[in-house]
Amino acid sequence: MNIPENLKYTKDHEWLRVEGDEAFVGITDFAQGELGDIVFIEIETEGETLEKEEVFGTVEAVKTVSDLLMPVTGEVIEINPNLEDTPEIVNKDPYGKGWLIKIKISDLAEVNDLLDAAAYKQHTNA
Repeated sequence: MNIPENLKYTKDHEWLRVEGDEAFVGITDFAQGELGDIVFIEIETEGETLEKEEVFGTVEAVKTVSDLLMPVTGEVIEINPNLEDTPEIVNKDPYGKGWLIKIKISDLAEVNDLLDAAAYKQHTNA
């Protein structure tokens, strides 16, 4: 299982890649593996400011539908345009082309509450 060192993680299997006061958000390799083949991703929160752990969308796989939760409080400033036509990109490249949203972080201190790669690895028993 791939757990990049440069990202932060939630216990709900989202990842965060911070770039200044903005960040990319996606689901982890572990999450996409548990979900199975992703067939649809619904995110309709662009332009909204959401609290940490608030639902920003859903991911639908062959087996189940799961909520996507904000890792930190922030404004959704962009949705990955590739998700509509190729949601399976999240299965193939969860940390790269399969990112879900880009956010403007409201409080950078919240990033410190997230798991680092070692803690996430321990959380998933990987």
